[in-house]
Amino acid sequence: MSVHLLDVESRDVSAGQLGLVVDAPAPRPLVELNLTDPAAGVLTLGVLGASHVVTASSRGRTLTEQVSCDAIAAGGRPLPDVEHRHGYRFASRTETVSRRALGRRAETLRDQAEDRSRWLCAAFPGDRDALTVLTAAATGGHWSWRTWHLYPRRDESVIVETESRWLP
Repeated sequence: MSVHLLDVESRDVSAGQLGLVVDAPAPRPLVELNLTDPAAGVLTLGVLGASHVVTASSRGRTLTEQVSCDAIAAGGRPLPDVEHRHGYRFASRTETVSRRALGRRAETLRDQAEDRSRWLCAAFPGDRDALTVLTAAATGGHWSWRTWHLYPRRDESVIVETESRWLP
């Protein structure tokens, strides 16, 4: 099972403050999941304070991706819709949903994380649907990963979904 109930307050409380920084030093995650593939190398999925960090290493190359409210101060930029560079592709989508829709999505993501080994899910205090969820796969010598950041609110809730791919 890879669903973690964290006993720390979320640092990232607004989807609108998220940024992306690539190839910066990786902050220490609250929880992490290490994955290895003979062709693709090593990938570490990490949950920060309602945000994420991913570190991939293969064939002498390393890539880090951080999506957080600290990313801009670390040299990144506001969360882009798309980013490309040297074998790396990132895409994000922000969706405003009802509180009920967010609850259904949270339940689905928790169920998937409990049933699958390459999933990492972290829940934060205060609302059982305040989640950060990551999953990854290796195919043909490259890594791909997806993340979901759920921000529950009484009226309109926000889900930030990202999808990344790295071919070293």
